[in-house]
Amino acid sequence: MRQFTRSFVIETRGKGLYAFTAPLTRWVSECRPGNGLLTLFVRHTSASLLIQENADPDVQHDLEAFLSRLVPEVDTRYRHRMEGPDDMPAHIRAALTQTQLSIPVFDGRLVLGTWQGVYLYEHRRAGQRREVAAHLLTD
Repeated sequence: MRQFTRSFVIETRGKGLYAFTAPLTRWVSECRPGNGLLTLFVRHTSASLLIQENADPDVQHDLEAFLSRLVPEVDTRYRHRMEGPDDMPAHIRAALTQTQLSIPVFDGRLVLGTWQGVYLYEHRRAGQRREVAAHLLTD
């Protein structure tokens, strides 16, 4: 078994989904794996990772609208507001979504569906510098 690691830095501009399938695909290809497993982990408590539709941007819009209704920023029940009114809602959103993903690798390629892309999901209003740790285990 061989192992490869890398960190991907993603600069966000506020709430939303930020695709990073292309750099992941390039990196996996450069590692020249056979079959294996790619694990991704976002190193933050107010962002998450998603595999989501990559063809129609309305999916991203609708997902954000749904989470905004589900976890509103204006809620007097939140006690934690250390970094502003979007702080606790960002933590809740991260708790409801995923902070790590596992993606199979077959014949040197990520096993993603035709319309699937890998996204960092930023839950804060202000732009952030996010880091995603990647670990590829391959034969």
